[in-house]
Amino acid sequence: MATHNVSLFLPHTVAFTDTRSTAASSRRQSPPPISKRQASTTDLPTHRSFASLFNGPDPPETPSIALNEEFFSSKKVSTRAKSGDLHGLVSSEAQVAEWGKQAIFNQPKSRAGPLPSSSVLDFAKVHQEAERKRLQKAKRSKRSPPSRGSRAVSRDRTLDGKSWDVQPAVQGNGGLTNAVRAAADAGDIDTNFIGTVGFPTDSLSEDFKEEIHDRLLSDHESQVVWISDKDMDGHYTHYCKTILWPIFHYQVPDHPKSKAYADHSWEFYRNVNQAFAEKVVESYKRGDTIWIHDYHLLLVPAMVRQKLPEAQIGFFLHTAFPSSEVFRCLSTRKALLEGMLGANLVAFQTEEYAQHFLQTCSRLLTVEATGEGVQLENHFVNVTCQPIGLNLEAIGEARKDDEVGNWMKIINELFPNKKIIVARDKLDNVRGVRQKLLAYELFLNKYPEWRERVVLIQVVGSTSKESELMATVGDICRRIDSIHSSLANRPLVFLQQDMDLPNYLAMLTVADAFMITALRDGMNLAAHEYICCQDGTSPFKGGKKYSPLILSEFTGSSAVLGDGQLMINPWDYQQQARAIRQALEMGDGEKYERWSKMHKIVTTQTGGRWAHQLKDTLDKVYAEHHERASTSVPRMSITKVTDKYKAASRRVFIIDYEGTLAPHRTSTGIPLSSPQRVLDGLESLMADSKNIVYVMSGRGPEELESTFRTLPSLGLIAENGCFLREYGAQHSEWQVFVDQDETAKWKDQARGILDYFQTRLEGSDIEERHCSLFFRYGKTGDQEAAVRFAGECADQINTSCRSMGIHAVPISKAVLIEQVHFSKRSAATHIFDILRAKATARGHPVPEFLLVAGDDREDEIIFQWANELGEKGTIRDVFTVSVGRRNTVAGSTITQGATGLLNALLKLGKSSSEGMEGDYVNRGTGTM
Repeated sequence: MATHNVSLFLPHTVAFTDTRSTAASSRRQSPPPISKRQASTTDLPTHRSFASLFNGPDPPETPSIALNEEFFSSKKVSTRAKSGDLHGLVSSEAQVAEWGKQAIFNQPKSRAGPLPSSSVLDFAKVHQEAERKRLQKAKRSKRSPPSRGSRAVSRDRTLDGKSWDVQPAVQGNGGLTNAVRAAADAGDIDTNFIGTVGFPTDSLSEDFKEEIHDRLLSDHESQVVWISDKDMDGHYTHYCKTILWPIFHYQVPDHPKSKAYADHSWEFYRNVNQAFAEKVVESYKRGDTIWIHDYHLLLVPAMVRQKLPEAQIGFFLHTAFPSSEVFRCLSTRKALLEGMLGANLVAFQTEEYAQHFLQTCSRLLTVEATGEGVQLENHFVNVTCQPIGLNLEAIGEARKDDEVGNWMKIINELFPNKKIIVARDKLDNVRGVRQKLLAYELFLNKYPEWRERVVLIQVVGSTSKESELMATVGDICRRIDSIHSSLANRPLVFLQQDMDLPNYLAMLTVADAFMITALRDGMNLAAHEYICCQDGTSPFKGGKKYSPLILSEFTGSSAVLGDGQLMINPWDYQQQARAIRQALEMGDGEKYERWSKMHKIVTTQTGGRWAHQLKDTLDKVYAEHHERASTSVPRMSITKVTDKYKAASRRVFIIDYEGTLAPHRTSTGIPLSSPQRVLDGLESLMADSKNIVYVMSGRGPEELESTFRTLPSLGLIAENGCFLREYGAQHSEWQVFVDQDETAKWKDQARGILDYFQTRLEGSDIEERHCSLFFRYGKTGDQEAAVRFAGECADQINTSCRSMGIHAVPISKAVLIEQVHFSKRSAATHIFDILRAKATARGHPVPEFLLVAGDDREDEIIFQWANELGEKGTIRDVFTVSVGRRNTVAGSTITQGATGLLNALLKLGKSSSEGMEGDYVNRGTGTM
């Protein structure tokens, strides 16, 4: 079966070639061979000064260093992808123009046009203008009906005379592409891609689109999602990059121009997600696996789930996931979370991001979040973390390219006898370029002995729209250059350009240190690539070995690589300056020790392993979900249960009360009391001496005793396992499993939090039991506010009181606070241990029949316990029964509710009485 990898951009795109000038467009951007003239220290530089990139005055040139024009050209355009292998390595960190302004492949321009204003003040004008245009269009259509050809898509005449070909894309998630290819090359995963071609397509005819789609599908196992230019521009440029990207990286827009709170681009985001969902549904075959990737497509899992309820869906977020306090700033927060929860498995790069997601779901959706995932009303969504890695085979082959060796020679000749610090980033507010340059300036000021012995090569993409950031960075560069540069020395080289893969690998290989100072990053694979390039196995001379990595603590890579890197806080300039000095002065022994730790991790947690582990995890959780699904759990066979019941010499029943034996409330809304039919059913079972019957409940001991006062020998489990009254011992004392003093302590702390929310939520109240607390808000008028307060309440208690062994669980119109170490399972284990000990002491058989019945999430843990006893053969016949229609681990279900269970219990009781009467008749006749 196929695995569909769904991401915004395909790993391939279309390159258009003007057939009239193919010779001019096919020139290869290779570095010239090294000559003595280029290496001369007396030639003047021929490159544009980096300062001119910021429209400022050029700093003094450095005539004693001959800089290679090819390397330092700010207008250099990478054509490596155009001539490279379609199945080779691609850059894991794309440094290309934003969508619609990509000119590398001579592609069409966007016809999106300007989006509507995002200003609240302009909403009325927007709607008035839209209504005016609608009326004008209606009048024109009445006067002259449109011709048949009027709806045809206009073609871009500039494409006439051009041929086209499929090329590796330089846009999109290169780390994902490399990892999937590594897994596919291993032969265990049959994979294909679903995404867009990465450029505006409104100008293409339908026939042309079909031709492109067919070529990509047949030759590259890729299916194209065609998106209108307007939808794509609104989705990618205005929602993903302007709203989601900053929020996910803790850059909360709070200025007047912010679009984070009201913007038309949400509609475009939803349109694009819907188009992707429709393509996935169209491509899906029974048994296929669907993997949806990254923040561009957060709504797709739920959209696909709506059309394909039984599909196997995974979602992986490649970026960071912020804390709930940041994520809640999004006006569309609930829709985004619910979209992600349409998957069977939601995966993140690190444990930190997974915990943030769980906390956000608990707080904003008021659902139960456990260590394994999110419990929704009718199903469970697993949450995990699995860091992505490199395609080691592909990067190894790429390093053997002769161009890598040529670039290494050029760089080493340009900076003889200098320590080279390398950095490569996108120029945006989350990559920490400004902080890095300020720290480097501090390093030069603080350690003047290094001014003429070190150079920082900072490369940034040439496509950023951050004009204010560019101006700031330009000022810092000019200041460093004016203070620390001389005729013979330049300690900073700032390059705003796109860089070829060979050029990039050469820089990593000759570097004496590599700096990543991102303020927040999902998983910066540049750090992993640097570690690979520092292994000392480069086939070309001039490479360095085991050089240090300076890495921001706010990247996912920092959590993965352990303690081998020099970890820094990008906001701490003093710490960064010290780290630079430590890296440059580090001894060979320490270098190797640090590098070897990181290299072991990089070579173990590869991209192929990432893909395989995600596949295995999704397969596992999908099987579990399928087993738990209400449609997969068989109805309880009363005939089979009765046969096993009759064959057993010792039987145990553990049955939940509320919702299982009797409804939570009567039809008139009166609170549950003691329906006579329930008592009759239990009494019929207890009449057989072979039966041991327990009733479990969340209610307190006193209330249970009052409810079942007519059955004094009935076994009782109160407050979900905190109290136990043994079966058969009339008027016995309750066993208390909890420490009352410890319980009083956590109650005091939790009540302080509950009091805070109760005073702010009119109509709410706090119910206290011996070992639990309830924050109830069912009578609150504003239920929307109540749900929000309940989520915050549960989150605060789980955060501040976790060390006290308690947790807060959102339930229907309430939050339950209870201890985690005591449950219905712990009580049932205690009961079974006692029964087994008594059976051994008296020579009686261990119970051979066990029936456990329940109806809600608190009963799942005892279902698991009972199922384990059956799987191990500890008890011969085990029946776990879920009452109602819900996903469960129980082995069977009774969909008729409490009435159906009572009928079954009465039938079992009747079979006991019939058996006893038969025994009496047989004894009277002297027969067996």
